[in-house]
Amino acid sequence: QVQLVESVGGLVHPGGSLSLSCAASGTIFSIAVMGWYRQVSGKQRELVARVFSGGSINYAESVKGRFTISRDNAKNTVYLQMNNLEPEDTAVYYCNARIDGTVHWGQGTQVTVSS
Repeated sequence: QVQLVESVGGLVHPGGSLSLSCAASGTIFSIAVMGWYRQVSGKQRELVARVFSGGSINYAESVKGRFTISRDNAKNTVYLQMNNLEPEDTAVYYCNARIDGTVHWGQGTQVTVSS
């Protein structure tokens, strides 16, 4: 049984930083892509950033220059470093991974940016 376990989000002031991690566990042969999505109540879930096994990275335009995604293949873990956070970054953040051809989601973690 494959699971994605996310770190806890939190409350951050505007301009602050927060780091998220997501570890995949279980029987895993290959992970094609790992990434983060976010969702605000009443809106569609959107891609934040993702990193492919070959090293390619995609970022949403709204987070470019502020967020950095990285991946530790040996630990099957993906990280999201979020800097200069804005109130508009407030959302539930979900880890996502395509593992052995199947898409998996984490349980979601709340990130709130507010003064």
